Amino acid sequence: MADNVQVVRDFIAAWSRLDAAELAAFFTEDGVYHNMPARPVAGRAAVQGFIAGFIRDWSATQWDVLNIVAAGDVVIAERLDRTRLGDKGVDLPCCGVFEMQDGKIKVWRDYFDLATYTRALGG
Repeated sequence: MADNVQVVRDFIAAWSRLDAAELAAFFTEDGVYHNMPARPVAGRAAVQGFIAGFIRDWSATQWDVLNIVAAGDVVIAERLDRTRLGDKGVDLPCCGVFEMQDGKIKVWRDYFDLATYTRALGG
């Protein structure tokens, strides 16, 4: 369980490097990313493409872990994601639920208010 928590902490920290290939490598080959406003994306290659698409315009991001708990192969991380798109900043409260398998992310569901994100960008 402690190892799963460390993997999730490492994954969260890796976002600051904005490297979709590095982030996708945290997933199992058949891993699933469900960014709740969108449809689930399955398979490491598809996850990498999805991540690359939405970080394309990001200039920086730093995710702060507010709370993290684990039970067995499930890790829940409450975060504040601080992201910059050009000169605009977004502070987005999020909660990620991670189902782990053999030290990798099998399923990641991320919950947040999309309106908070779009409002911050003026959209």
